[in-house]
Amino acid sequence: MTETSAVASGDGVKEVGGTSSLPYTLAVDAMGGDKAPEIVLAGLEMTAIRHPDVRILLVGDETVLEPALKRFPKAEGICTIRHAAESIPMDMKPTAALRVRESSMRLCMQAVASGEARGVVSAGNSGAMLALAKIVVKVLPGISRPAMAAVQPSARGDVVMLDLGANIVCDVRNLVEFSVMGEAFAQAALGLKSPTIGLLNVGSEELKGDERLRQAAEALRGSVLGKQFSGFVEGHDITAGVVDVVVTDGFTGNVALKTGEGALKLAFGLLKSVFKTNWLTKIGYLLVKPGLDRMREWIDPRRYNGAVFVGLNGVVVKSHGGADAEGFASAVDVAVDAVLNNLNAKIRHRLDQVGMLGSAADPKE
Repeated sequence: MTETSAVASGDGVKEVGGTSSLPYTLAVDAMGGDKAPEIVLAGLEMTAIRHPDVRILLVGDETVLEPALKRFPKAEGICTIRHAAESIPMDMKPTAALRVRESSMRLCMQAVASGEARGVVSAGNSGAMLALAKIVVKVLPGISRPAMAAVQPSARGDVVMLDLGANIVCDVRNLVEFSVMGEAFAQAALGLKSPTIGLLNVGSEELKGDERLRQAAEALRGSVLGKQFSGFVEGHDITAGVVDVVVTDGFTGNVALKTGEGALKLAFGLLKSVFKTNWLTKIGYLLVKPGLDRMREWIDPRRYNGAVFVGLNGVVVKSHGGADAEGFASAVDVAVDAVLNNLNAKIRHRLDQVGMLGSAADPKE
């Protein structure tokens, strides 16, 4: 779908978009990711079935997108194309990406900043995405740094974990902010009324960890989140589902995330080897295959694709660059849930209750 007349954007970019005055549900970067735009369009074909009422502003090279979209009729029905003359390569440095004024990623961010769209989804360069989001969409009042949050599987159901790599070094205030944002995200993504929160540490005892963690724990215990704060949790507590929200700095969170992904791959690889040992194990595989299929579906990484940069003036979701159509559709699901559940309004409300809305003061003061 294209608009009947072309107009010029503030950066002189030709727009091929919709004519409705209602805001788009999402602006989607059609050119971001390892296999764009094919995977993006295939994912949006699934989105059209799951969320037939959403409106997508599809941003990218119209000469590529217009013929390609015709192969995905359901996606074509919910998408409006806006032309972008350039795209951000996956290896481009964030500082360089900020200078590309007509990129598909930047135009998506501008659509959210102007209120034309309520959220962004991109499988593109994550560093560039965070930099553009902070400059164009901007950070919520009271938040010093946005964080990357995502849903992960556990023995007791899904859990939210943040930060997953946006902030390598964090202070006390950052950890308290992440707790506020993680609680709001768990409400929106998991439908939990009062999600429990834990700070990731090297032990569960109160004296464990460094002074930064102990001060953050003290601040949380004395805040409106006190009843939901469960104290310190350890690495194995993440997959055990001891709490609903696991809070940590971006360095530790990213290491924990990738270690967990590697452990899952190892486990399935070992199972595959075991079941190929001899004819008895092959028969055994046939007997347990239905259960293994259910397990594989339950922990399928595509189901958990889509990390949210929480703490911004709009919903910004990062899909894995190598995601397939199902994975990209899952990232769109995350963005739609965040928009429909008013994620940012929940974060603002909690920041106000904690006394941090628009303040840069220490959370204990």
